[in-house]
Amino acid sequence: MADERVATPGPLLATINSPAAIRKLSQDQLLDLSFELRDYIIDVVSIHGGHFGASLGVVELTVALHHAYNTPDDMIVWDVGHQAYGHKILTGRRDNFHTNRKYGGLSGFPKRSESPYDTFGVGHSSTSISAALGMAVGRDHNQEDKHVVAVIGDGSMSAGLAFEALNNAGAMNSNVLVILNDNRMSIDPNVGALNEYLADITSSGTFNKIRDEVYDLLGHFKSAGDKMRKVASRLEAAMTTALTPGSLFRALGFKYYGPVDGHNVKNLARTLKDLKKIPGPKLLHVVTVKGKGFAPAEKDQVKWHASGSPFDKVSGASLAVKPVKPGKPKYQDIFADTLIHLAENDRRIVGITAAMPSGTGLLKMMKLMPERTYDVGIAEQHGVTFAAGLATQGLKPFVAIYSTFMQRAYDQVIHDVCIQKLPVVLCMDRAGLVGADGPTHHGLYDISYLRAIPNIVVGAPMNEIELRDMMFTASGYEDGAFAIRYPRGEAQGFLPEGQQPSAMEIGKGQQLREGDDIAVLSYGTIGNEVVKAAAQLAEEGISVGHYNMRFVKPLDTALIDTIANRYQRLITIEDGTRLGGFGSAVAEYVAENHPGLAVKIMGVPDAIIEHGSQKELYREVGIDAQAVTEMVHTELNRLPSPLLQSARGH
Repeated sequence: MADERVATPGPLLATINSPAAIRKLSQDQLLDLSFELRDYIIDVVSIHGGHFGASLGVVELTVALHHAYNTPDDMIVWDVGHQAYGHKILTGRRDNFHTNRKYGGLSGFPKRSESPYDTFGVGHSSTSISAALGMAVGRDHNQEDKHVVAVIGDGSMSAGLAFEALNNAGAMNSNVLVILNDNRMSIDPNVGALNEYLADITSSGTFNKIRDEVYDLLGHFKSAGDKMRKVASRLEAAMTTALTPGSLFRALGFKYYGPVDGHNVKNLARTLKDLKKIPGPKLLHVVTVKGKGFAPAEKDQVKWHASGSPFDKVSGASLAVKPVKPGKPKYQDIFADTLIHLAENDRRIVGITAAMPSGTGLLKMMKLMPERTYDVGIAEQHGVTFAAGLATQGLKPFVAIYSTFMQRAYDQVIHDVCIQKLPVVLCMDRAGLVGADGPTHHGLYDISYLRAIPNIVVGAPMNEIELRDMMFTASGYEDGAFAIRYPRGEAQGFLPEGQQPSAMEIGKGQQLREGDDIAVLSYGTIGNEVVKAAAQLAEEGISVGHYNMRFVKPLDTALIDTIANRYQRLITIEDGTRLGGFGSAVAEYVAENHPGLAVKIMGVPDAIIEHGSQKELYREVGIDAQAVTEMVHTELNRLPSPLLQSARGH
């Protein structure tokens, strides 16, 4: 049954159609607006789903920013964008916000083509400071009077890109404000030395007490002469450098302010207005609570990072209709259980994730084997090279990183792993079209960018049985890197209880269905769409040969030779870009060795694919069972008439 609840904005929020209206509000009205905005976000997400906790944590900051700054002329850059729901609602998208992350609706992230208030498209973390610095330098080049603000979470600060940008901004002395949203959470709890450093700032009563005493002392020097004021100024500088944990940011050339309460909207608005008057690079340290104002989200911030199903907005209890049968296991769970099983039998095996222990499933191994599971923070480049270092010492690292984020470590895969032929296993979660997260998160390019590298095996299982077998095979492979891609979401439900993984022959595919008319070669889980299509076509009297190729590198050329000698036409299909992927690999081989054989490549076109459910996107790009059926008809109709009659058994 459809959820009949409707989210209705409060009386003040209902009048806010642009930030210009926020700038006319009184201090007390800012409080009212913050309350209504938080309530509206909870209402909408409780009905329609979406990212959740991060946006609740920055409600007051969002209101204060649009009150203090003349947006969109003044530019706000949100890091990642999970925290930008309030921003979207306040910038003219309130009445369409229920379409957020739905097919054809609003993006779940800031998007330049969606609104002039979305100054930079984001989805991957840690880009905001670099983008804001570029905007600030462009502003100066154009001789414009604008402010630029980057809002970045403390989790995103762990990435090298953020520190590269801080270092550059400090050296350039550019007028830019970085707001550090410190809630000690990204999707999972933050890790690393920076996290502990920021915790020391926010808990340091000694610093706050001494700072207050220094400022009080300086007040007594106001009537003194220039010499005494200079001494006092040096005293302040020395004390703050020695005592504030913000000295790290000062060392990078930033003026540090904070920490301040991120839920005091009045004080935030005043502080932001004051900071507009201070030139140069500045960092404002704002302390917030992820999930603020929704008790279940405050209590369990990992669980409530996002919600995919309706829930009661007071208790948090799920309102989804319970399935009669338990759901199929997710590929992430199969991966985690298999890795634990392998690690129990091979002490060399370790797991690595880049700030995604729950998303990748590694949280389970982290709890069972904390000394053999490493969360390196939002630092994919470091994670891959860290794994390479482990491999030099005889360990067998399994690096679980989403396909879209593995792109950020491409140089490390080549330079640190493959050139040195180190046996690192790259496990690329969320491969293919991922759904509602959209273009920044689709894992469409890993097949193409990995098959171009020497010294690496590149495979994709068709189901969870093959995922386990491929991981087992990779655990024993010592001649170089081994990459495995698998999608988001439910597996096929094929894994018998208690079945043990077994070794695969690397570079070998398998015939799943014998056929007479046309061959379809599939790579990865998209092959399950071919299974459906082949069954439908069989009812029509069309005989499809289906081959599950399993590996794109090395490619099973012997199997392709067999196929080429049997069929006049063949189709390849993959859940990835058509350019340079699996189909291209097959076509390259066929062009050189079987030039008379026609190859039709099915995959994701050379275009940016927006968000929607996986089913909707498969239909849109033409890689679902219906598309396979249609393509088979099209290709058979292209056969010369006698061959067509022969293929159809006439």
